[in-house]
Amino acid sequence: STLEKPEPENLQQGIGRPSVYHAVVVIFLEFFAWGLLTTPMLTVLHETFPQHTFLMNGLIQGVKGLLSFMSAPLIGALSDVWGRRSFLLVTVFFTCAPIPLMRLSPWWYFAMISMSGAFSVTFSVIFAYVADVTDERERSTAYGLVSATFAASLVTSPAIGAYLSAWYGDNLVVLVATLIALADICFILLAVPESLPDKMRLNTWGAPISWEQADPFASLRKVGQDPTVLLICITVFLSYLPEAGQYSSFFLYLRQVINFSSTTIAVFIGVVGILSIVAQTLILTLLMRTLGNKNTVLLGLGFQILQLAWYGFGSEPWMMWAAGAVAAMSSITFPAVSALVSQSADPDKQGVVQGMITGIRGLCNGLGPALYGFIFFLFNVELDTMDPIQGDFNIDPLPLHSPTERGLIPGPPFLLGACTVVIAFIVALFIPEKPSSSSSSPQLSLSDKPHPDSKASMSSLETPPTASDEDFEPLLQDSIV
Repeated sequence: STLEKPEPENLQQGIGRPSVYHAVVVIFLEFFAWGLLTTPMLTVLHETFPQHTFLMNGLIQGVKGLLSFMSAPLIGALSDVWGRRSFLLVTVFFTCAPIPLMRLSPWWYFAMISMSGAFSVTFSVIFAYVADVTDERERSTAYGLVSATFAASLVTSPAIGAYLSAWYGDNLVVLVATLIALADICFILLAVPESLPDKMRLNTWGAPISWEQADPFASLRKVGQDPTVLLICITVFLSYLPEAGQYSSFFLYLRQVINFSSTTIAVFIGVVGILSIVAQTLILTLLMRTLGNKNTVLLGLGFQILQLAWYGFGSEPWMMWAAGAVAAMSSITFPAVSALVSQSADPDKQGVVQGMITGIRGLCNGLGPALYGFIFFLFNVELDTMDPIQGDFNIDPLPLHSPTERGLIPGPPFLLGACTVVIAFIVALFIPEKPSSSSSSPQLSLSDKPHPDSKASMSSLETPPTASDEDFEPLLQDSIV
């Protein structure tokens, strides 16, 4: 069914008509609050699990990722029936619920992080909200704005959190993050209007939801039906698995194994984030126009192999900075993959193929962190052999000692990740590239679309195959910073 913009009489709550800017504020506040906690979380992780820090971190993030993968289609389908606003409230509340527990009870904090994965799918509802309030021609720009807001919130907040932690202690950081999360919840309650028109909403709790809509494996079962899509999906799985694991443990690795200070980590996140935004806008646009989709994917995979190998063998801080710059360049892979999979599918199958990509990436978000934690555990890369963190409220701005002696491979999981991306690169070589100009590519191919099975996501991903050159915006097709 075609989603229509809601009429004014449908809006009983919130400020003004529903718009993309409501979604942008919700996303910014939620991830800004979590970004502030980058430094305190490393401290609490080490204090709570001094023996097997990497393993426990991997398991916590892995459980959260798998629960999110399982619940995203269901929450998406329910929001199609009962409206977006209530589910925005639920997802933001449960995503931010662990924050105040960080200093109160670390065990409950980590338990809540794991269990909150069942509801931590704010993007799932946000993208449906945006689909409700935009026309198809505006949608790629709107998604790009939401994704860029997510990136911007994580570029600045770790640095602010590290500064507050160093000068005023972790308790203040947790308090500020909690207040920002509460402000986000109040904003949804008071200011965010419902985007789904009343006539499309069934206001009864007995409304039917089919198992097909709520089944997270539904899209994965369709992967083998098209050889080209199968090759692309294998490429996505093998390249995103190490990336998901890297996200979960990398800052902990920099802090304890490479001896980066919390201030340096915050600056590192900011610099790599800014470089990634540049890579996915200016550089991606240039590459898509000159090299084409498939070659851009291959180039991105090449950068990913290089940065993972550098992280795996590198033992000096300057190597991490150099690899970070390469990592920013490797972020072009997924926008290019999205465009490629869009070209490989009929216009009326866009939602289905993007759903496959999203499902595979959701699976990787669960498997990757657990895999990395287990490999760190196997290779005895543990924090009890490293320099201890200075204390609760006095994180030294500079490392006092040089890194302790290590084996030949300081980061074994990164090296294994490089090997899987090599296989992904080989698989990607066999992807047939359909001869088509950039103007014939579907305008929107958002591989971050979290709930492919909902009506909103299907309509938002099905775009007309004839978009003009000025409508085609590869830089906004996908953003993963």
